Amino acid sequence: MQQFDLRDYIKLKRTQLGYKMNRFAIENDIEQSVLSRLENKKFDIKYPVLEKIARGFNMTPGEFLLEYEEYLRNLQA
Repeated sequence: MQQFDLRDYIKLKRTQLGYKMNRFAIENDIEQSVLSRLENKKFDIKYPVLEKIARGFNMTPGEFLLEYEEYLRNLQA
């Protein structure tokens, strides 16, 4: 079993907010193929993409990473 990681959290958050992958990618200037490979763990996240993803959730990269860490803590509780 693979561990839940940041790429899983991106997909979870995107789907919970009702974004289809293509719409989220277009609205945030991310190539849809990059987002797809990232969410399918075939691509490691690079900081410029993380910035765009965080911005798509109306957050800074730091805020997004802190939220992810909090989510992981709650999973383990």
